[in-house]
Amino acid sequence: MFINPNWPAADNIRALSTTREGGLSLPPYDSFNLATHVGDQLDTVEQNRQILTEQACLPESPFWLEQQHTVDAINLDKVSSTDWQPVIADASWTTHANKVPVVMTADCIPILVTNRAGSLVCAIHAGWKGLADGIVTSTIQSLPEKPENLLVWIGPCIRQSNFEVGTDLFDLFVDLNHENSQFFKHIKSQPVVKYLADLPGLLSLELQNLGVTDVYDSELCTFTDKDRFYSYRRDGQTGRMASMIWMTD
Repeated sequence: MFINPNWPAADNIRALSTTREGGLSLPPYDSFNLATHVGDQLDTVEQNRQILTEQACLPESPFWLEQQHTVDAINLDKVSSTDWQPVIADASWTTHANKVPVVMTADCIPILVTNRAGSLVCAIHAGWKGLADGIVTSTIQSLPEKPENLLVWIGPCIRQSNFEVGTDLFDLFVDLNHENSQFFKHIKSQPVVKYLADLPGLLSLELQNLGVTDVYDSELCTFTDKDRFYSYRRDGQTGRMASMIWMTD
């Protein structure tokens, strides 16, 4: 039901990614869908979210976002859970205990961030568009911590062997940084050129260039593991997993 990061975080840090297992949603959302925007029954999603809160022993409900592949990160220190209304953003962070940043994914990369001192937590949603537009860089640079003191975990996402893209994405990322070309494997030639894109590789290089050296990867593929994970590219109409992180008192 839950996957925990394989990283040496401080003892007060709690973090997890959900799987598609253990909920109440019916096909094609079976069974632990946590998203309200995919066509699932809203009362069922709310029940799934309540199961999440109870089973994960969350200190309070997560701060759900309205993710739209933006470059916006929300500072949760400035809001309270009692008056929270989902805002358009693709990352959130806090230095306060018991607040729960969360992102939802079904192929995109869920990125969880903390610092060595265990005084900061952050969750980022990054698909190819978010990566290209700069959601990771803008979020990392907004944090009140030096990049070299951060720990980053890459959660379950679509992996290179299953992420076929065209020349438009190849050109987009190579124009951003010529070193990005190493994360595209050419698989088809004319008349239609195709590549396999390595999103975690692109992310890792970006983090390295920002000064983040402690990066840990779940190495789990959402597309391949149909029993445990939702995959938008594989199934189209489907649910969403959630990845979240918080500090205890």
